[in-house]
Amino acid sequence: MKPQGVHPEGAESTSDASSRPDTADADGKDTDACVEEVHADEVESDEPLLPARVHRPSDLMRLLVGVLAVVVLLAIAAFAHGTTSGLEQDINKGTGQAPDLLIKIAGLASSIAILLVPVAFAIERLIKRDGLRIADGVLAAVLAHGVTLATDLWVAKAAPSSIQEALTQPSPGDIHALTDPVHGYLAPVIAYMTAVGMSRRPRWRAVLWIVLMLDAFSMLVTGYTTPFSIILTVLIGWTVAYGTLYAVGSPNVRPTGQTLIAGLRTVGFHPVSAAREEASETAENSDRGRRYFVTLEDGPPLDVTVVDREQQAQGFFYRVWRNLTLRGFATRSSLQSLRQALEQEALLAYAAIAAGANAPKLIATSELGPDAVMLVYEHTGGRTLESLAEEEITDELLRNTWRQVQALQSRRIAHRRLAGDAILVDRSGAVILTDLRGGEIAASTLLLRMDVAQLVTTLGLLAGAERAVASAVSILGPDAVADCLPMLQPIALTRSTRATLRKLARERAQREREAVLHASQQAKQARLEEAPEDTRPVLEKPDKKTVKAEARAEKRAIDEAIEEAREEDLLTQIRHQVLLIRPQAPVEPARLERVKPRTLISFIAGAIGAYFLLTQLTHIEFGPLVANAEWGWVAAAVLFSACSYFAAAMALLGFVPERVGFLRTVAAQVAGSFVKIVAPAAVGGVALNTRFLQRQGVRPGLAVASVGASQLFGLGCHIVMLLSFGYLTGTEKTPSLSPSRTVIAGLLTVAVLVLVVTSVPFLRKFVVTRVRSLFAGVVPRMLDVLQRPQKLVTGIGGMLLLTACFVMCLDASIRAFGQEGTSLSIASVAVVFLAGNALGSAAPTPGGVGAVEATLTVGLIAVGLPKEVAAPAVLLFRLLTLWLPVLPGWLAFNQLSRKGAL
Repeated sequence: MKPQGVHPEGAESTSDASSRPDTADADGKDTDACVEEVHADEVESDEPLLPARVHRPSDLMRLLVGVLAVVVLLAIAAFAHGTTSGLEQDINKGTGQAPDLLIKIAGLASSIAILLVPVAFAIERLIKRDGLRIADGVLAAVLAHGVTLATDLWVAKAAPSSIQEALTQPSPGDIHALTDPVHGYLAPVIAYMTAVGMSRRPRWRAVLWIVLMLDAFSMLVTGYTTPFSIILTVLIGWTVAYGTLYAVGSPNVRPTGQTLIAGLRTVGFHPVSAAREEASETAENSDRGRRYFVTLEDGPPLDVTVVDREQQAQGFFYRVWRNLTLRGFATRSSLQSLRQALEQEALLAYAAIAAGANAPKLIATSELGPDAVMLVYEHTGGRTLESLAEEEITDELLRNTWRQVQALQSRRIAHRRLAGDAILVDRSGAVILTDLRGGEIAASTLLLRMDVAQLVTTLGLLAGAERAVASAVSILGPDAVADCLPMLQPIALTRSTRATLRKLARERAQREREAVLHASQQAKQARLEEAPEDTRPVLEKPDKKTVKAEARAEKRAIDEAIEEAREEDLLTQIRHQVLLIRPQAPVEPARLERVKPRTLISFIAGAIGAYFLLTQLTHIEFGPLVANAEWGWVAAAVLFSACSYFAAAMALLGFVPERVGFLRTVAAQVAGSFVKIVAPAAVGGVALNTRFLQRQGVRPGLAVASVGASQLFGLGCHIVMLLSFGYLTGTEKTPSLSPSRTVIAGLLTVAVLVLVVTSVPFLRKFVVTRVRSLFAGVVPRMLDVLQRPQKLVTGIGGMLLLTACFVMCLDASIRAFGQEGTSLSIASVAVVFLAGNALGSAAPTPGGVGAVEATLTVGLIAVGLPKEVAAPAVLLFRLLTLWLPVLPGWLAFNQLSRKGAL
């Protein structure tokens, strides 16, 4: 890390930080003070220009909490009508006994103070030249006023009656009028006072609460508001204020270099210069603090770490997510005060040195105002382990690193962040452990094993798995290294290490794809070179035996290329190295997750599905609908819907040469009806089928290729059928065989899109890259399928049967509610279904909800079906194909998951 000296004005310097004094007068102070002031002014201390405003994660958190509180309040008002009415009656009964004189005095005082207090605070801030805060408050007040007007309009025009009754009541002055749901003057005042920071000043905060309570009391007693209206007003003002602060940013209160110099002088040092160390982008966006290299008038230099509230808030939401999903021993607190951070880092620094480890020696700590602290260390120097060249990472250096960790673990100290940038190597080759802030004393055995797993992965990235494991075994012993295997999983590693492993995985996958593509090209080139000159034209139309032989040869070449290009990931290599030493070592990963992502997704899926189902059914009158239905056609629609899952299984298995159980594949397609609720239809099904094939023993690349081939053929069949049925629909009522205008318009649209894609370089490159990747995997897979014509027939037949099942289900739904003469031709129903299904696959909503219903209803009406028949028919169709299968899909999903099939 290179020190960076800068001028006090904020511009970067070009000379050494310790040799550029800046001068200033001493403002008439005595001789000693003048000398001290000259030294203070001579130092080069400030860093490059800091942003004037910062977006605080705490403001965003308060905004989200406020929005959630508003939603909860409106939900209570909507569904707990008895509770709201009882609360209002109790309050009216209690306040009705208050003396009239007290009520009048409170109302008069609050009405005056509610305006005077903000004005007085604004004057006080302007006198102290803090006009930006006043501007923030005014902006928040204006926005809060707009939100109150919108809320009043929504409550009056569109809100449910229960919410309206909870927020309003008959006005005392006019029994035919209602009171305001939100107070138009109170919410802006609250937003203003929150945005300007009045709540952080004790005296002003006390005055604010007194005024608010008096105003609420007087409004409740006089009958001009309700309790829920007051709470909603406060929440809106509070939420809008923090939303404004997060949007425009808060004034940056980070301590500058001059503040750091002043803080060092208070603890007895005499600094000459302070240079900010250059930090990587990862470190800059972390909560590790800012580091400075400080030179003194006499004595060795210092390393100073400054931690402020902004730096500490970095990664807050990531830490919250980790705390929610991981068990307590695997995480650390997501919210620490500056005092707690200071005490923890100081404690770990002293404990590490007492344990005999090489760690920076802490010699002083101090606060830098109310929003920052600093920790002063003896200067260590050295380079980070990850910055060393490959030849510099010797076996002795690896063993020295493990010795330092062994010293920590002998006193049960967990480092918690043994990444490459937390380990320094000085000029003599000594290893120094830094960044102890996140560690723990009296650590559990699991945390100590996590440290071993982290460090062996870090060293494996730098020196290879074999050397990393060998060095660990030589210092810790084989048993200690073997015990860390259950912790050797990505979720137990640091964020930067996981990012590096993902990057390496992408590079491996890219090499495998390039190897497959190269092998395919080599096989084709070899066939052309082996063929005689006079027979090469004949190869353009070879016989079936030649096709099969060439396909087998190309498949063999591709398989060999995949085997040669396949590389084990680093964690697998480490496991193999450990198992060579301890074959009986435990390899089952430890359960570190409190809530698995799959469980969380299932819960969210159920909630989303229930919400959409309720919204779809709330506006339907089921009495007449059930009474008028023809149950024979309803049963037929149910049968066609059930058959669609068998057809989907056929469509998938037709492009999988490997042997996969048919009934289990049908169960996977039923499980896909549950997955569609949480993801767009075109995404969820692809992911589930790919995962299913992998679990059935199909290699990952081949599983992706099989699903891709089925999707590609499905798209082709969909387009062909849409054009064919559209052509038939256009010629049904005309004597000529000319296509309809809709088909012509669709073809022209496709042609224009093709021209646009081919003419724009960026789009053309994107499409070419995707097509190459497709042909690298899908086309060789199709060659495998072509060797088994019955498979290809099964796949294409399954696709046609799947479309036929859905079309017949929609037709049966129409006939279930239609009268004589209202039915449509199969061609018209097919066109409507294919168009709706295409839009549903493109729509970002789960299962295409909303887009499919609207498209099917409008389409059926457009082809001549009455609205009274189209709406219930579409509802029944979606009920049978989307909503009712959710429960059996959830059961199938969980059953297959338990059996390891998903």
